[in-house]
Amino acid sequence: SGTHNIGLGAKLIAQGDADAMLVGGAEMATTPVGLGGFAAARALSTRNDDPTKASRPWDRDRDGFVLGDGAGVLVLEEYEAARARGAKIYAEIIGFGMSGDAYHMTLPPEDGRGAAAAMRNAIRDAGIAVERIHYINAHGTSTSAGDLAESRAVETVLGDAASQVAVSSTKSMVGHLLGAAGAVEAIFTILALRDQVGSEEAHV
Repeated sequence: SGTHNIGLGAKLIAQGDADAMLVGGAEMATTPVGLGGFAAARALSTRNDDPTKASRPWDRDRDGFVLGDGAGVLVLEEYEAARARGAKIYAEIIGFGMSGDAYHMTLPPEDGRGAAAAMRNAIRDAGIAVERIHYINAHGTSTSAGDLAESRAVETVLGDAASQVAVSSTKSMVGHLLGAAGAVEAIFTILALRDQVGSEEAHV
């Protein structure tokens, strides 16, 4: 996915295998096969008559996501090299984590252990305390099982600090972009940091 490309690209630069990389993701899933597959899995919102009630992450009445198409690409560069050429630096990647719970192809376990492992790995890689985390751009697909599992993962990893962390999902505004989602959402998050604005859920 786009998120893996960003994290693994940063690792390649950090270990000296590259000075700069273009990373991200693109996907066009709004095809008969794409829509049919997610409809059969009952993952899509059925509120087609009222878009303001579709794609509502963490809402009590959520019923699935809206599929979207998109692309996002970022330029990653070794820090000192970027500074030397006077590049405008938007953000720094200090940690990356991923995991696989081998539970189900699309359905997460209720305790969110796969997501929790990825978060722990990123925090360990960054070498920071959980108290330094102030915002999470969540996966937030607006599915009943997915949002519950992700919420439990955040609570498990952050503990008492979870109540002090802002969490939102941009999928409520642009839909689920699948392989492009991580890259596009990273861009949204970086620009929000630059402009010092918070991201809120739409339709909730």
